[in-house]
Amino acid sequence: MPRPARYVTDKKIDFKSLGRLIRYVYRLYSFRLLIVLICIIFSAVSNVIVNSFMAKLIDTVIIPGIANGLDSVAKGLTAVITTMIIYDVLGVVSSVIYPQIMAGVGQGTIKGLRDDMFSNMETLPIKYFDSHTHGEIMSTYTNDVDTIRSLVGQSLPSLIQSVMSISVVFFTMMNYSIWMTLMVIVMITVMMNITKKFGGRSARFMKAQQKSLAEEEGFIEEMMEGMKVVKVFNHEDEAKKDFDKLNEQLFEASRTANSTANALMPILANVGNIMYVVIAIFGGILVVAGVPNLTITGISPITIGVIIAFLSLTRQLSHTISQVSMQVSTVAMALAGSDRVFALIDEKSEEDEGYVTLVNAYRDENGELHECKEQTGLWAWRHYHAQSDHSITYVELKGDIQMVDVDFEYEKGKQVLFDVSLYAKPGQKIAFVGATGAGKTTITNLINRFYDIPDGKIRYDGINITKIKKPDLRRSLGVVLQDVNLFTGTVMDNIRYGKLDATDEECIAAAKLANADDFITRLPEGYDTMLTGNGAQLSQGQRQLISIARAAVANPPVMILDEATSSIDTRTEALVQKGMDNLMHGRTVFVIAHRLSTVRNSNAIMVLDHGHIIERGTHEQLLDMKGTYYQLYTGAFELE
Repeated sequence: MPRPARYVTDKKIDFKSLGRLIRYVYRLYSFRLLIVLICIIFSAVSNVIVNSFMAKLIDTVIIPGIANGLDSVAKGLTAVITTMIIYDVLGVVSSVIYPQIMAGVGQGTIKGLRDDMFSNMETLPIKYFDSHTHGEIMSTYTNDVDTIRSLVGQSLPSLIQSVMSISVVFFTMMNYSIWMTLMVIVMITVMMNITKKFGGRSARFMKAQQKSLAEEEGFIEEMMEGMKVVKVFNHEDEAKKDFDKLNEQLFEASRTANSTANALMPILANVGNIMYVVIAIFGGILVVAGVPNLTITGISPITIGVIIAFLSLTRQLSHTISQVSMQVSTVAMALAGSDRVFALIDEKSEEDEGYVTLVNAYRDENGELHECKEQTGLWAWRHYHAQSDHSITYVELKGDIQMVDVDFEYEKGKQVLFDVSLYAKPGQKIAFVGATGAGKTTITNLINRFYDIPDGKIRYDGINITKIKKPDLRRSLGVVLQDVNLFTGTVMDNIRYGKLDATDEECIAAAKLANADDFITRLPEGYDTMLTGNGAQLSQGQRQLISIARAAVANPPVMILDEATSSIDTRTEALVQKGMDNLMHGRTVFVIAHRLSTVRNSNAIMVLDHGHIIERGTHEQLLDMKGTYYQLYTGAFELE
């Protein structure tokens, strides 16, 4: 369901992200930015110089030429126009160069940002993705990053050029007449107040627009993933209504932001025209009244040429300020986007205080373990005792798992596991049975350390798993989930995902172990068949078989099967079960299953209810108890 409409916001834009973005760009492209800055300065100065030539043209060429004849006018006019053309050409060349450079800087910046975002995203804990929709995250990679590209590649250079132009124009104005410059400052103050009022309002709505866009994309992503469910329950009309609400929310935010921003330009243009007229009248009054003209270099007369040049600079100044005001909306969107981009980059990575690592090992003639670089098929935990004698001990990786008095809660005050204790000896198969929400998957998540426990301990081969580095811990665990994720690539590539350096022969052997080889060889291109859309061309059972083969090629000592056969038909289940028996041989296995027939041969079955282990024992022992498991098995109760 869509969230409540919240396209109106009073939250102000945080300009700290702008400073951070500028520092980020400078770190990547300091030399290019220096060239851009030089070009911008030269472009701004040349534009002002060209406008300033009007005073020289009138006062030193045209007016004296009226008295001295046309020959002197033509000669002086040629010299002034030639100089103007030279400056104008150089200014145009500078204006052409720096946008080309900034286009590359803009693209390079978003490439760097996406690299940083993805790199950090890969280090985030599972709970981050549980609390953020995929659509919202994707919106950060696309829409938010694109607003930054517009800012860096277009708006930022334009703003810098505008600031340079305004600075040079003001200096030149002060050199012509301080009195007229003071009048300009009064009019500019009016323009700035208008820009602040309209620009601030537009900026707030631009930020709301980015949020609404992310929410809408998140909803679309959910609908695309759940399209079959939508159609099965005939919820097309309800989905349209929900989308319309989100789309209306985005429309209102966008309409208000853009209408406010669009109203700014004509208002400033008219204020600029008024300023032009006021300065012309004021300058004329100064000339007629014979008021001494004060400049930064002293007192000089106000001439017709000075007034015309000053009016030209006034026009340039008002136009530049209007350009700056029109960049407010772009800057606001970019700042809102950069807030979200840097929030993802700054998101706290998954903590890993472990120091015990997994290494290849061999035994000497005395049976003691030693580390080696070659793959021996024997793995050991390398335990460095930094706090005692700095010695190193090696513990063979066997798959001995113990949980002692474990409590856990996903959210504060909502406990889901209570005082859970269990053990799994190497080679044993432990099954978890219970209704949805009983805590079965949570237990396996804790073994993987997707979440850390506040109370209790989990030991792996006698080592507290908090001491084991997470990548090494997870390398020793194989997981087959109910929801299969296949990636774009060949069938072979998807199997090899379990072990990236596996040979083709190892992948084929894993597929045979999982009983997947038969259907794979019947595919159009066998193991080279391309899979797209999460393996949409395969049946659910076939996709699950590939997932099992992927776990098999990793060859871990501990396997976690999270309802791995729940999506497979009975006939396929018989094939899979045989393959899984081969896969589980000699390994410690944790099985979560709704089909009790798949856990009958388990060494121990744990029956969970609301986070408590209420029964435990073998299949026969639990049947003899005549308790919950017995009622589930005989059909008196059903799992929900």
